[in-house]
Amino acid sequence: MIALNRGLLYNYTINKIILTKLREGLAVLAEGFFITFEGIEGSGKTTQINLLAGYLQKKGYDVLVSREPGGTPLGEKIRQLLLDPQYDSMDYRTEILLYAADRAQHVKEKIKPALEQGKIVISDRFVDSNLAYQAAGRGLDYDMVYQINDWVIDSTWPDLTFILDIDIKEGLKRARAMSLDEAGDRLEREVDDFHQRVRDAYLEMAESNRFALVDAGGTEAEVQNDIKKIIARRLF
Repeated sequence: MIALNRGLLYNYTINKIILTKLREGLAVLAEGFFITFEGIEGSGKTTQINLLAGYLQKKGYDVLVSREPGGTPLGEKIRQLLLDPQYDSMDYRTEILLYAADRAQHVKEKIKPALEQGKIVISDRFVDSNLAYQAAGRGLDYDMVYQINDWVIDSTWPDLTFILDIDIKEGLKRARAMSLDEAGDRLEREVDDFHQRVRDAYLEMAESNRFALVDAGGTEAEVQNDIKKIIARRLF
């Protein structure tokens, strides 16, 4: 029996995918590019993600848009548990482990396969949400939150993370206006001090190279223009 060289087989498969996409007129990245969006409630992540995805697709890139919690059938079930106001007594340890379970499935089922195919993956929230909400917001041990996530993502860290920044009162006003329940979901119902701790954590993260801080207080077009400028420096 001839032993297969898994590295050569993998490279052959990836090259075949790249050649196919080039014939179709699509731009291809050798190892994909992973973008995440972070920010407090009501910062406009979903809108900006959709605008960016459309912009990149027009440039010929193959783009996968997903979200957390959610992004997979199992993840959507977990999302319902995490955001349902009736579970307001959920233990913080339960909460972080539910997020970890969602993320593990998300990475294995959607994110890693898409990156291996050379796609641009854009996720609405990822690891940094747990560091902001559960470590800074809830007061859980930072190292513990980091280690849990480092384990479940299997070294799949984002290449670029946008942090959309906005005043907490304005953000919560926006979020609750769009919610089916005027009081908001389980997280939107948290006190202002909690949301301020989350925002402060994001602002601290933004000092690192992987992050790009964007003022989300402007119009949709203004915010998107700022994002496009950053993408032009990091991707093109």
